[in-house]
Amino acid sequence: MAKGKDVRVRVILECTSCRNGVNKVSTGISRYITQKNRHNTPNRLELGKFCPYCYKHTIHGEIKK
Repeated sequence: MAKGKDVRVRVILECTSCRNGVNKVSTGISRYITQKNRHNTPNRLELGKFCPYCYKHTIHGEIKK
């Protein structure tokens, strides 16, 4: 089987406010693992998710593995 040509790929989403240091009280960085369809969404994925370190919903952006 060809491993490099899968249509659905696993991506890691990371909180943008924790990553940029906007929230100084934060003790960590929130990360989620999800899947996306490579053909339908070729660009980087951004979703609104709950960050347990910021205690609110923030934008989580796709990062490289």
